Amino acid sequence: MELRGYLAWDGGREGPRPGVLVVHEWWGHDDYVRGRARQLAERGYVAYAVDMYGAGKRAETPQEAQALMGQVLGNPQAMRRRFEASRAALAARPGVDARRMAAIGYCFGGSVVLEMARQGLELAAVAAFHPGGLSAEPAVRGTYRAKTLVCLGADDPFVPAEQRRAFQKALEAAGAELDLVEYPGVVHGFSVPAATKRGKEHGLPLAYDARADRDSWERLERLLAGAFGP
Repeated sequence: MELRGYLAWDGGREGPRPGVLVVHEWWGHDDYVRGRARQLAERGYVAYAVDMYGAGKRAETPQEAQALMGQVLGNPQAMRRRFEASRAALAARPGVDARRMAAIGYCFGGSVVLEMARQGLELAAVAAFHPGGLSAEPAVRGTYRAKTLVCLGADDPFVPAEQRRAFQKALEAAGAELDLVEYPGVVHGFSVPAATKRGKEHGLPLAYDARADRDSWERLERLLAGAFGP
């Protein structure tokens, strides 16, 4: 399967730089994740917006998004192969320090990067913004090594309170470094400007929140700085 990613870097910077993978929402690889990749490039990273669906597929409706997402989540081996292929493509780029890699994701993408960390992939840090779900599967001490940031709305109905607590307990038991942030009065999709319109169009609990968007990005910057240094 052909995966159509998007690479962003600052050509004015010299020397090997950390690489950051950016995994899209359930809607698919779009301009939003490309924009996030460019933001990371502006901060000195080499960023790669991943295509987890293959062939650049995008959904126009929640039904299409659910079907595309389900094909990936329902095939864990394929999900890992696609992620690892993207990681290898980024690591092989000139100017990338393959020993310093991280991954961030939105909605579906957040769930993906957390699962890759749980499986022990070589990632210094992972960040999930309004993930589609949080796994309570056990995380193994010594296998889960990534510094982890999870930012979600306190009123996000897609991730119930008991699921959040079970996820926390699993990572605590593994000795993982976790920062889980819950924004009061905020729902799903808070970092995506198009979320409010999509929520109204499709009758979904989606809404952009500028404060949560800004705070979560600042936390990401601190996470990456802590994982990689200045």
